Amino acid sequence: MASHRKPKEFILKRLTKRQWMRIAAGSAAAALLIGGGIVSRDFYQTNTNHSQHSISSYSATKSDEVSAFKAASRGDARGSDANTSYVKVVINGESRLVLGTDFTDVKSVLDQGSITLEPEDSVSPSLDTKVTESTTITIERAGSTIETADTEIPFNTVEEKTDSLPAGTTKVKTEGEAGVMEATNLVTKSGGNVVSSNTISSYVKKAPVNKVVLIGTGSTSSSSSSSSSSNSNSSDSSSSDIGTTIPASDMQQWAHDYLLANGYSEADFTGMVYIINHESGWNVTATNASSGAYGLPQALPGSKMASAGSDWKTNYQTQLKWFIGYCNDRYGGIQQAYTYWLSHHSY
Repeated sequence: MASHRKPKEFILKRLTKRQWMRIAAGSAAAALLIGGGIVSRDFYQTNTNHSQHSISSYSATKSDEVSAFKAASRGDARGSDANTSYVKVVINGESRLVLGTDFTDVKSVLDQGSITLEPEDSVSPSLDTKVTESTTITIERAGSTIETADTEIPFNTVEEKTDSLPAGTTKVKTEGEAGVMEATNLVTKSGGNVVSSNTISSYVKKAPVNKVVLIGTGSTSSSSSSSSSSNSNSSDSSSSDIGTTIPASDMQQWAHDYLLANGYSEADFTGMVYIINHESGWNVTATNASSGAYGLPQALPGSKMASAGSDWKTNYQTQLKWFIGYCNDRYGGIQQAYTYWLSHHSY
């Protein structure tokens, strides 16, 4: 049977160029609306019979959205997502839900959530712990921070003899005050625990103040002018005595005994303690960040102390032996180095 309809080609041929442009624009807009509808449907996951987009994780910070999402994904126990499980994972305080099927243990949750653990991360509970939807997995990521910490530098007690006091009597001339050593450390923590701590630099923030105790050596009678003259002369001579220092640590005790055993005096030990109190606070690994000076004597560079022993980085005895030799070679002795330090605040 013959068709009486007008050919389509005839109608199309009658369209103007402007009409063609309008048709093209209208078709593009329709395509956008259709595409947007499909994307919106998959994004909001409404509770319909439409097929659902597979999602592996979801924010756990908005409870209303989570509840709606669970209900939609469960599909009222219908469809392929009816067996989906939800486990909460908290990473450095940030919560998320990991969605998946056949969760067995903590490791299976992390695997399905594409959560990769770093060597120093801490996980609770352990990876082989069985999980349910009531399980919360906590991960603490290890991180390094720069931290400063102060430690106390003990003060020493120095005894000074004086004939201005009767023999057998004592008097506190200066009260002692502990110093402060500040250290800058690179600290790595995981799960609130310190994994490692490396000192970048440390210096004497505040030098300790020695407690000075006067020890009387004078006569009980002060009426005689000759005695007064004698006391005056004795006082002048004792003013050059820098005193006897009592060791405040095992390290100082070793230094004291080593010096006396090798022909040095109590004054030499007092000079040593004063210098090192101000240079390093008796911190074997004290490091000056700007100059690179190192160790108890703050040798610059620290490798100079290798002449006293290969263990110069950590052995206080090696460092102190180098210090003694340095003072002798450069200043003619420890007391001379001490005098120079008082004038220049370095040696």
